[in-house]
Order: sequence, then C-alpha cells, then structure tokens
Amino acid sequence: MSAAVVGRFLYFAFGSNLLKERLQLANPSAIFHAIGLLKDHELNFGLWGENEKTSWHGGVATIQSCPGAEVWGVIWTLNNEHLDSLDDQEGVPSGAYTPLEVAVETDDGMMLCRTYQMNNFRPSPPSPQYKQVVCRGAEQNGLPLGYIEKLEAIQTNNYSGPSLLDNIEADTK
Repeated sequence: MSAAVVGRFLYFAFGSNLLKERLQLANPSAIFHAIGLLKDHELNFGLWGENEKTSWHGGVATIQSCPGAEVWGVIWTLNNEHLDSLDDQEGVPSGAYTPLEVAVETDDGMMLCRTYQMNNFRPSPPSPQYKQVVCRGAEQNGLPLGYIEKLEAIQTNNYSGPSLLDNIEADTK
C-alpha cells in the first residue's frame, strides 16, 4: 500500500470536498493525488442525530458499509498541519463525523487514506447547491462518466436560498 509523503497525509473525499475550491477554503495545502475507488461502501446523504440545520441547507454526504457497492472519489494530499482544520470542516469536534482509515483502489495500487463517516445518520436529501458542488468536483477531477451521471440523478430538497456555494463562487472570482 502506498503512503503519503513525509509531512503530508492522504485524504479520500467523496462529497463537497471533491471540488478543489471547496476543500481549499479551509485547507489550502490540498493537492490532487489521484482518483480512487472505495469498494463495499455506498454514498448516502443525510443529517446527523437530531440536527435539522446544516450550512448546506440539506443532507450532506457520508459513506456506509455495503457489500458490492462502490464510491468513487478524490485522494488529496494535505500538510499534516491541516489535519485539525480538515477535522473541523468535517464536524469531528461536534460529533457529526468520525474519521476512518480506508483502503482505496487507484491506478497505482491500494492507498490508505483518511476519510469521514457520519454519526447517527438520518437520511435527508441534499440541497441543489450541495449536489452541484459534488457534481462539479466529480467532473473537475475526471471521475467516471457513469458515476457522474449517478450523482446528477440524485434527488434534492429544492432549497433555493443562500448557501456555502455562494462563498465558493465568491472566492473563485
């Protein structure tokens, strides 16, 4: 299994952090490493616990164990100093997500990566803005077309107000 470069760690992103501009809002050291496939997991969208509000105004991505299922994503390398900011962005301190180490298949072999799984998952559709960020990130990084089409087919909650997408777009102008 491949490991990260000294002073950096590997992070497998499958949700909004597929989009470089989103990830780099809080983690400027993130560099694309590879696309990868996480086997025996499925992608779901939801809320954690009794939480009704998110900065995305709807469900957010998580992975769940599911034999035979697959989740495509991006492996990023980040400076070790950004481990805390990534944990903060993923809601680890609030208990929303738990960090995991997963083996991700790439063209260069298996890589051990940090990723995150939602605690106390409750299904809830994503906002159109969140879905747009996930789809943009999948396209930006060349995930397989069939997987992108699957992402584009996800039903949303039809939220139409302001969201984090506004911050991402403002930072890219």
